Amino acid sequence: MTEVKPRLKGRAFVVRYADDVALGFEQEEDARRVMAVLAERFGRYGLTLHPQKTRLVDFRSPARRGGRGDNEPHTGSSFDMLGFTHFWARSRKGRWVVKRKTAKSRFGRAVKRIAQWCRKFRHRPVTEQQRALNRKLQGHYAYYGVTGNGRALNRFRRMVERSWRTWLNRRSQRSRMTWERFKRLLERYPLMPGRVVHSVYRRAANP
Repeated sequence: MTEVKPRLKGRAFVVRYADDVALGFEQEEDARRVMAVLAERFGRYGLTLHPQKTRLVDFRSPARRGGRGDNEPHTGSSFDMLGFTHFWARSRKGRWVVKRKTAKSRFGRAVKRIAQWCRKFRHRPVTEQQRALNRKLQGHYAYYGVTGNGRALNRFRRMVERSWRTWLNRRSQRSRMTWERFKRLLERYPLMPGRVVHSVYRRAANP
């Protein structure tokens, strides 16, 4: 980017983590020029661009693009990076802000792993299963627990509960794990509720 910036008409920046990179441009013309030569530049070093992940996104705020001013998330432009879908939505004060939610592919992958674990360890003592599932939930919240992602966190917890009940129900054909019985079990062996670990509001209050 050091070599490219002097040739651009507007401002630009790079966000990089491991193999994932997002390039931001003030001018669309600059973005298209860089996009046109990116594959060739990568090829010089024996690298290739991911065909599904590499794309141009008009990520200007809806206000700058003539948004209608509604309170619903703006679905016209979004992108996935580091397990999150980044999109525009209204803040509590009515301003357009960038929000993040668990990417659909990552959410499905996490749910699948939980189901596989519950199947494999369904015969372990319930207390042991509860502790393990809570550790997994805690790890999930530690990464995806960002401001604005509460709905996805709570949905993930419900999916964990569903998988747990399903495989507890298959431990024995004589003793069925109905939902009523499972609710009583959760009262004794509760699972951690979804919680925001990384709050932009706390960060703003304590810069």
